[in-house]
Amino acid sequence: MTRYFEVHQRDGAARKGSLYLNKTIPTPTVIDTSSLKPEAEGDIIYPGNQWHFGNGKTATQATLGLRDRVGKDKLIIMPSCTYSPMITGEVTCEKIDVPAEEGPTGIAYSERDPETTRDLYVADGIGCHEGNPRRLLTALIDIRKNIAPDSALYAPNIALPENVAMLIYLGVDILDTTRATIAAFEDKYMTPVGFIHLDRLTELPCCCAHCSGMSAKEVKDMDKKQRARLIEKHNIATLETEVALVRQRIRSASLREYVEGRCRHDPALVAMLRLSDAEYDFLEERTALFKPAALLATTSESLTRPEVVRFARRVQQRYTPPEKDVLLLLPCSARKPYSISMTHSRFRKALGKNLKLVQEVIITSPLGIVPRELEVTYPAAHYDTTVTGYWDAEEHRWVEECLEDFLLKHPYKHIVAHVEDEYRSICENVSNKLGLDITYTSDGNVTSSTSLHKLEDTMKELCDGLSYRGDYRRDMLKAIADYQFGAGSGETLLPSDSKIKAPFPRYQAFLNKEQLITLIPENGTIALTIEGAKRIIETGNYVVNIDNFVPRGSILAPGVIDADERIRPNDEVFICGDKAFCVGRAAMSGPEMIHSNRGIAVDVRHVKKL
Repeated sequence: MTRYFEVHQRDGAARKGSLYLNKTIPTPTVIDTSSLKPEAEGDIIYPGNQWHFGNGKTATQATLGLRDRVGKDKLIIMPSCTYSPMITGEVTCEKIDVPAEEGPTGIAYSERDPETTRDLYVADGIGCHEGNPRRLLTALIDIRKNIAPDSALYAPNIALPENVAMLIYLGVDILDTTRATIAAFEDKYMTPVGFIHLDRLTELPCCCAHCSGMSAKEVKDMDKKQRARLIEKHNIATLETEVALVRQRIRSASLREYVEGRCRHDPALVAMLRLSDAEYDFLEERTALFKPAALLATTSESLTRPEVVRFARRVQQRYTPPEKDVLLLLPCSARKPYSISMTHSRFRKALGKNLKLVQEVIITSPLGIVPRELEVTYPAAHYDTTVTGYWDAEEHRWVEECLEDFLLKHPYKHIVAHVEDEYRSICENVSNKLGLDITYTSDGNVTSSTSLHKLEDTMKELCDGLSYRGDYRRDMLKAIADYQFGAGSGETLLPSDSKIKAPFPRYQAFLNKEQLITLIPENGTIALTIEGAKRIIETGNYVVNIDNFVPRGSILAPGVIDADERIRPNDEVFICGDKAFCVGRAAMSGPEMIHSNRGIAVDVRHVKKL
């Protein structure tokens, strides 16, 4: 089991954690390759390959002797047989058998020789895949899937300022300075977006401590060895600065946006991002239900990021609209949630008393479609996108698919589209494909008096004689419950005799004066009380089974016996044990709770002793 590494915060597959060694090392981090030597003062030691040992000693004997010499507070990476990952034949090596109990240990990952859980795994030879994004991505994901979630992953000899954000985004915790040192001795000067050969520099584009006060000419005139050492210090500083910035991005839950921007400098990195989005299950499992940061959709890759695809899938698979005969398609607005925007306020005013008889669906990129009942749910109320009036082919195709899926699953007697420009083009394409009649009510400007009057008149005509006894507030809470816990959860959680109180959007539901739920408008999720949890626990969804204890504040991963694999970070979960029934927020995914030995699994909010 891992005892020396712990994950504190997650942003997708990226993690911010700590290695508890002689001194605590925050991760992700970049380590100086020279500090890995046994004679150095570093906290991580790599003795080298097995064939480096001589004097009649086996690798096991040498490693045991090294542990005795350095103590138990330094991490020793077991000697390995380093070879290219492309070699498929058998490689005979001595089996290193140094007990993990002797202190923190690391080992080279090998699918040929599965190991017991170690504190750190080395992606040995990962640098051989540079330039082949598909092979590099496959190798990283395979390792990350097959090692414990609370084991650190070290990718040697591959880190560059332009690729560390991508590597960390895919789950790498530790990188090293190998490439920075090699580049320095080749007169290559690192910048955040790639190398510049020293001969091409007329000035140093950096103000770090090593470059400040120096001119490019002075550096060029240095002795080769002296010059290499100066450039090496600069290169390492550039690498460390980039890793520190990535750590901050993880803290602010905005690493994806940073990766989308940073990868533009290298076609191979763009390819790697697009290929990683195709690994939806890997990324989605590690992606929180909601984040504190806004979702910025500014590139074509924003359409395939896990949060966007998950929202679209849940609308398709979990959302059930109220039973209404008239569907109204509307454009999105810059202000969120849409209903508080000036534009949508005019739409709703035009609908008047017919508002409750109409099912509203907002068309938008990158989310596809947003039913009105889900407008406060992350990321529907938390995204921002580039507005130019032009939609590219990928946006058109994606939004059309989302609208088409919705209309196929939920047929309506009447469909009205109060849209224009690209929105109208999308509606026309879908209606032609499905053979549906859509009534358009805009004269080219959806907020003009003429358009709003036409919308009002059309709805009066279509809604004449219709009735609906439902309550929008209840419909909204039921829809969010279904989105959050699975189809049908809203019906179970909110019986017909429950009461909805509080102003929009801070709705609360009560049954017999007992509060069941509260809607949290900051992230658009439902928080349950013990009474609310009792009603939904029978579904078996989002349940965490714990050992025989009463939680106090937080539940650590070792206390989890089992967990629903659908649980994602920030999900509302229900904790069941012999001594307690609790409600809280997941700090990690369900699979991570099951397989981790360290870290907070659930932040508990309500506890009922049994």
